[in-house]
Amino acid sequence: MTLFLRTVLRAGSGALFAGVCLAAAAAPQHAITLYDEAPKYPANFHHFDYVNPDAPKGGTLRLSGNGGFDSLNAFISKGMQADQLSLLYDTLTYHSPDEPFTEYGLLAEKIEKAPDDSYVRFFLNPKAKFNDGTPVTADDVIFSFDILRSKGAPTYAMYYADVTQVVAEGPLTVRFDFNKPGNRELPLIIGQLPVLPKHWWATRDFSKANLEIPLGSGPYRITNVSPGSSIRFERVKDWWGKDLPVNRGYYNFDTIEVDYYRDTSVTLEAFKAGQFDFNLEYSAKDWATGYDSPALRDGRIIKEALPNQNPVGMQSFAFNLRRAKFQDPRVREAIAQLFDFEWSNKQLFFGAYKRNSSFFENSDMAAHALPDADELKLLEPLRGQIPDQVFTDVFRPPVTTGDGMIRDQKRKAYKLLLEAGYKIENDKMVGPDGQPLTIEFMLYQLNLERVLLPFMRNLAELGIDMQIRRVDASQYVNRMRSRDFDMTTATWGQSNSPGNEQREYWHSSSADSPGSRNYIGLRDPAIDKLVEGLIRADSRKSLITHARALDRVLLWGNYVIPNYYIDTYRIAHWNKFGRPAITPKYDVGMMTWWQTSEKAEGSKPQAVTAAPPKETE
Repeated sequence: MTLFLRTVLRAGSGALFAGVCLAAAAAPQHAITLYDEAPKYPANFHHFDYVNPDAPKGGTLRLSGNGGFDSLNAFISKGMQADQLSLLYDTLTYHSPDEPFTEYGLLAEKIEKAPDDSYVRFFLNPKAKFNDGTPVTADDVIFSFDILRSKGAPTYAMYYADVTQVVAEGPLTVRFDFNKPGNRELPLIIGQLPVLPKHWWATRDFSKANLEIPLGSGPYRITNVSPGSSIRFERVKDWWGKDLPVNRGYYNFDTIEVDYYRDTSVTLEAFKAGQFDFNLEYSAKDWATGYDSPALRDGRIIKEALPNQNPVGMQSFAFNLRRAKFQDPRVREAIAQLFDFEWSNKQLFFGAYKRNSSFFENSDMAAHALPDADELKLLEPLRGQIPDQVFTDVFRPPVTTGDGMIRDQKRKAYKLLLEAGYKIENDKMVGPDGQPLTIEFMLYQLNLERVLLPFMRNLAELGIDMQIRRVDASQYVNRMRSRDFDMTTATWGQSNSPGNEQREYWHSSSADSPGSRNYIGLRDPAIDKLVEGLIRADSRKSLITHARALDRVLLWGNYVIPNYYIDTYRIAHWNKFGRPAITPKYDVGMMTWWQTSEKAEGSKPQAVTAAPPKETE
C-alpha cells in the first residue's frame, strides 16, 4: 500500500533456482518488487512506457481544491493541508503506476534488501539535493524517519512499527533493520519515505500546522499562498532529478495553480466557465447532466471515462461501535436493510453504479465466492469467534426491486430489532435500555443529502429517528479524529498489494489512535489475527487468500452499509493539453500531460461513455 506517493491524479534444480533468486535479492538493485519477481523495467531503462520523454515544458495547469486549507505541513494531523504538497518532496523510491507494487530508485540510486526481508539498505544518489542546493544525506533520511514516527500523523508510527533501528553506514548509505523477517511489504514502504531537510527543520516546530513555505527536494516549489483560497507551485528549473529515468516525461507544467471552492456545485460552474482546466468527477448526476454547455458541445471541453484497474476498496455508511447502540450486530444489520440502493441508482444516479459488496472491490481479492480450502485453513481456527455465515454464505447486500417499496427488507429489519430486544412504543423504536433508537449522521458533502433522505424516511417508518448533521470540512476532520459521530460516510481505499495499512484500518491497536482510519472502532482478536496474516503473506496467492478471509469476516460483521462504485475515472478537461498515447494502468497520469495551447479551441466533440470512481454522491 502506498504511503506518500507523487502520483497526482496520476500496490535438486528447484533448490538451485531458489538460491539464485535469493542471491539476486540481496544485491543492490535499481528496483525492488514485493515477491522478488523481475521488475517491468530493466536497470538501463530510459523512461516509463506511459510518458512522452520529449514532452514540451511550459504552461500552466489550473486545478480546484475543496473547502480550504490552513497548513502547508503535509505530515501531521493538525490543520487542513493544502492540496498537491507531495510535489515539493522526493521519496527514496518511486512507485510505478503501471505495476502492482514495484519501487524504482529516486533519491536512492540503488536498493538492497535482505533475502529474508529483515532489513533494507538505500544508497543515495550523490547528485540529490534539496532545492536550496544542500545535498541530501543519510542524516536527512534518519531525521525524516524519526520525526515522522515521533511527531507525524499516527499513520507513520503504525506503518513503521516494525522498524527497530536506522543506521547511517556512510554519508550516502542508510540501513533500516526490522524486528522480525518475513514482512515483504515493509522494505517497499520504507522506500516511500519522504526525505525532509534536517537543516531546515532544526529551527522549526514540526508538530505545528502553519503556512510557512517548506523546503523540499521535489520538482516544484511554492511561490504564492493565499490562505484557504489558492496556492501556486512553480517548476524547479534546475531540479536535480529531472533527467532520472523515473522522472523523464513528468512534471511538464511550469506552473500549477490550485483555487479552492466551498461547494461542489460552484466548483462545476467554475470549471465550465474556464476557471480551471481539469476535473475528476465523483457525482453521477453532475456527470450525466451538469456539463452541458456550449464549450462541451463545440469540443472545447472533453469528457471521457478512463479504465480504473485499481481495487476501489469500500465506500460506505459506517457505524461507530464506540456507541453502545451499535454494538449489537443485529441492530447494524437491521439498519443496513433499509438502504435502498436499487432505487437510488435508478432515480438519483442514472443507473451508473454497481453495488459495493467487498472491502477489496474491483479486484481478485474480493470474497465473491464461498471460502476455498486454503481460506478455510485460516478461518477454521477462528470458528466461534467470527460470524457463522462466513463458512456457509457469500455476503450480498440487500437487493430491492428499485420501485421504492421495500416491505421484505422492513420485515427483516423489524424481526432483527425484536431479537435485539427492541420494541415499538409511541411510534418510536425503543431499546432494552428504554431509550429511543436515534442516529446522528454526520457529513459535509451537500450532495449526499439527497442519498440520505430516502434512507432516513425508511428508518422513520420503523420508528428510528435519523438526523443529518452537516458540518464544514474542518469540523468534519476534527470530529472524525475525536470519533465524535454516530454514523458517517467512510471510504477505505485499497492498493493492488494491501499490507501494513490494514492495521490502521481494522486492528485493535489503532482503535484509540485519533489519526487512524479505524473509524469503526474495531477491537476484535480474530480480525487482528487475519490482519497480521495478510501482512505476512509470502506470495501473491497467499495474499489473495488472506485478503478474502479478512474481507468476508468484515462483511459479515455488518460494520458498514456498503454503498456503490464504478470501475472508471470520469474526467473532464479543456482541450488545450497533449498527453501520451498510453495511460498508466493504475493512475490517470495527469502529471505526464503537457500544454499545447494557451486557450481551448472548438473542435469536433468526442464521444463520451459515462461512469465514475469512488463517489461523494
